Amino acid sequence: MNRLVPPTISAPAERNGRLPLAFGRRFFLLLFLGLLWVVPAWRDPRFLYAMALWDIVLLGIWAWDLIEMPKQSELELRRVWTEPLGLGKSSAIQIEVDNRSGWPMRADGWDEAPSTFCRDLPTIKISAPPRGTGAMTYFIDPRARGDTTFGDLWLRYQSPLQIAERWARARLAQKVRVYPNIEETQKMRIYLIRSRQIELEKRLKRQKGQGREFESLRDYREGDEFRDISWSATARRGKLITKVHQIERSQVVWLVLDAGRLLRTEVDGRTKLDYTVNAALCLAQVAFYSGDRVAFLAYGRRPQQRVGAGRGVSHLRALLEAMAQVRAEPYEADHLLAAEQLLSLQSRRSLIVWLTDLAETAATPEVIECAAKMAGRHLVVLAVMGQSELRGLVSSSPENASEMYRYTAALEIVQRRAILLRRVRQQGALTLEVDPRGLATALVNRYLEVKERSLL
Repeated sequence: MNRLVPPTISAPAERNGRLPLAFGRRFFLLLFLGLLWVVPAWRDPRFLYAMALWDIVLLGIWAWDLIEMPKQSELELRRVWTEPLGLGKSSAIQIEVDNRSGWPMRADGWDEAPSTFCRDLPTIKISAPPRGTGAMTYFIDPRARGDTTFGDLWLRYQSPLQIAERWARARLAQKVRVYPNIEETQKMRIYLIRSRQIELEKRLKRQKGQGREFESLRDYREGDEFRDISWSATARRGKLITKVHQIERSQVVWLVLDAGRLLRTEVDGRTKLDYTVNAALCLAQVAFYSGDRVAFLAYGRRPQQRVGAGRGVSHLRALLEAMAQVRAEPYEADHLLAAEQLLSLQSRRSLIVWLTDLAETAATPEVIECAAKMAGRHLVVLAVMGQSELRGLVSSSPENASEMYRYTAALEIVQRRAILLRRVRQQGALTLEVDPRGLATALVNRYLEVKERSLL
């Protein structure tokens, strides 16, 4: 987990602008107080000399304060990260300043954080003692996965007198990566425990006749399936011989993510693609605990990310890196290309979990045809995004003509979706239509059902 944390970056402060100095707030306050000499000057103009002397002394104090306060070269700033960045998860960033001068300083600053982290630039208020270190923490809330860039850190700092001030800049430009919300996957611990129980039970039972992993040969018995007959062994022995199978020790689970335009729709401030990525990560962890190997494919018009089958901590890290970089595209995804690539990569029967959505068109969506085609060779779980607002319309009773039109349109869409999903089920696939917010739980439950019933 520590390797997912962005590295700490540091840089010395440098001059900001051609004239990186200014007057502090107290300078203007004292300058305003000097105007009080104008009152007695109405009677005796000599008081104007006192006002001029006041201004000269004030400028001298400003110059002395400017000379004594830390130079830019005596400051070093750091941006410190304490945890990985997760989508929708508040994270802390610590800004540190090393003051190598013999004079204390206090500063106001701005960190150039990306707009996907916070609406306005984070404001920093930090102080450091002489030859000491000061620190300040602010929080961000990433709203997009993938790589993004932080910019420089800008400071306006003063001495305790707050008469003079300097401007500084630290070049802390840095690229960081936002991952799916890892904490959400940790909430699936109960499913992880259940998947381990299922795996242990199967190892104890060693159920024969189920699964597709070859174990042994035996004489044909009444009730055996004809597809399990070994015709080569039958020819050699002159009698029917049946192949006995057992539950596969390590099955392959493919997580296939549609990153087309339909997945750009937002639900509660997050895109449908974000929900599918988090659900895929949850399922990957449960599959690892079950002893399965997990592969990953994300695609739009072209494949975006692909990770071969594997397991273990290093493989989970590779999946995280790939999932973090999946981005929704503004075009319809090429499902046929993804299906062809998947069939060429995976010849042995496996579990394919396909996360997508259905376009509301009169023609049959391409993803339906592809899923039905793949169901002949693999066990396909087709998960589509449910539309709770449509089901809400269908479940209500229209009270006027306008509501009747909306009700009829919603009912047509719901029924059409049901027909499409039924068509896929008739080809041997499993289907899910669930609200994006409950996708992770529903997906893991369906996977555990597949494992428990030995459907693969």
